[in-house]
Amino acid sequence: MYNPQRWAIVGIESFFTAHQTAIMVITGMPHPNRAEKVSLRRRHPALAFSVALAMAPALANLPSALAADGDGAGYSGNRLWASQMRDYATESLNSGEALSMAAVPLNGPGLDQNINADVPMSPGSIMKVITTYAALEILGPTHHWDTDFLTDGQMVGDTLKGDLYVRFGGDPKLTYERLWTTLRELRDMGITRIDGDLVLDGSYFEIDGGFPAFEDNGDNPHAPFLVEPSAYLTNLNLMHFQVRADERGTQAWSTPALGEIVIDNRVTAVADGTCPSRGSFDWEPVFQKGGRITVRVTGELPQGCRTTTYLSLLPHEQYSASMIRSLLGEMGIIVSGGNLNGPTPEDARLVMKTTSPDLVTMVRDINKWSSNVMARQLLLTIGAQNRLDNEKDDRVAGIRVIYEWLERKGVDTSGMVIDNGAGLTRHGKITARQGTKILQHAWNSPYASDLMASMPIIAMDGTMARRLRNTGMDGEGRIKTGYLENVRSIAGFTRDENNTTWAVVGMVNNDPAWNGQAVLDRILYSLHFRPPTGTALSRVNSGQPHTSVQ
Repeated sequence: MYNPQRWAIVGIESFFTAHQTAIMVITGMPHPNRAEKVSLRRRHPALAFSVALAMAPALANLPSALAADGDGAGYSGNRLWASQMRDYATESLNSGEALSMAAVPLNGPGLDQNINADVPMSPGSIMKVITTYAALEILGPTHHWDTDFLTDGQMVGDTLKGDLYVRFGGDPKLTYERLWTTLRELRDMGITRIDGDLVLDGSYFEIDGGFPAFEDNGDNPHAPFLVEPSAYLTNLNLMHFQVRADERGTQAWSTPALGEIVIDNRVTAVADGTCPSRGSFDWEPVFQKGGRITVRVTGELPQGCRTTTYLSLLPHEQYSASMIRSLLGEMGIIVSGGNLNGPTPEDARLVMKTTSPDLVTMVRDINKWSSNVMARQLLLTIGAQNRLDNEKDDRVAGIRVIYEWLERKGVDTSGMVIDNGAGLTRHGKITARQGTKILQHAWNSPYASDLMASMPIIAMDGTMARRLRNTGMDGEGRIKTGYLENVRSIAGFTRDENNTTWAVVGMVNNDPAWNGQAVLDRILYSLHFRPPTGTALSRVNSGQPHTSVQ
């Protein structure tokens, strides 16, 4: 997804790296090399002043979380940490109400910090933390999904005389590779012909009336992040298109190769040069009568380069049937009949099956890379596994189960709206206090390590790979991020210089919210290097073991 602030962050990181020492001098920020925390300001005041004077214009406009925090153990003058953060957010976002934040120390000294912590806010993808944590405790970390292949016929020689049924089990990640391996078993049995229909059974999920619509502002209804959940989900319902240039010109192909989809390759090969970005190419699907789709791609590609994109173009049932039939065809297995949807007969015999990786693996994929469809698939699974007799919608059932689970833990769910479990919604709500309360329970859960291992590592991987680089915070936190139009958010665990781990939730709801990432990074940075640990002065000022700015 396009990130409208990426240009700013990249520029900030380059600037910070090039002028790191000088910035440390001016702001009093600790240098990433903690063995070299020498204050040049104290040893060379004249130098510090001259550098500060020269760099003042740049620093004054630095739209980053890496601005000065001031001296002291989490406080500047007599102001509390939360007040500092709110002042910074107000200045950056032109609003005192745009930021909601809560931070709680889990295993060491510190004062709870709250800013608008009881205001329901749109969380974006940090909602996935709730869904995945709930799944670990409700379904169990070893939960698997089965996809069964059955028949009501008989094998006679090299022919399966009867229908081949595919009974889906809601697998969030039934990949092309796993399907190929499973279907290969049929070829290894000596079967080269199926004298019957290919019948898909998607009855595992009950869905009443579809899913709440998401108002996408990206003007791309075929984007991967918009794929809806389904019992029929295979290969994330995505087509992977590639174009490569060499001395022959350009070649285009797709995986899987489906009969309904044709590539109109209009990419021209040019002389050797720098490989262009994906945004340099236009992929336009053209829908035709009879269900065929022509994907027209245009652009210029230097020799030795390739470009790629992912699109979701077909309904789940059609995509899955076409891919299975295509894979069978590649193996030399002909299906004489058509494609049907329907229940599996009770007397059908199991021919083969594929079992998913365990839930822990799925949770990691969901949180590291913020997979919307996998998170929504997880919510439906929770519902399907715990559906009451009078319930006809697994999404609603899944939400009910999670609310009940939270309430048993003593979490006040007032104002919380889960909606679809992924955060891909304009209706979802949560408060920062609710979020940190859930993280506190997660910290003490038997599955704490599984949840934490699934979350992006600061400055290292997943959606946090490019954030807080060159700040000395590499690996110092596991943070799930959220991103929607006018929404930026974080939720997870971060460690301060005293080796205390904090549960932190921060949400920015603002129009526009592009500066929100800088505000949230500032919170993580300050929690690490200036943790509010509770000095004598702070306790006198606060009058209680926490601070709150509402």
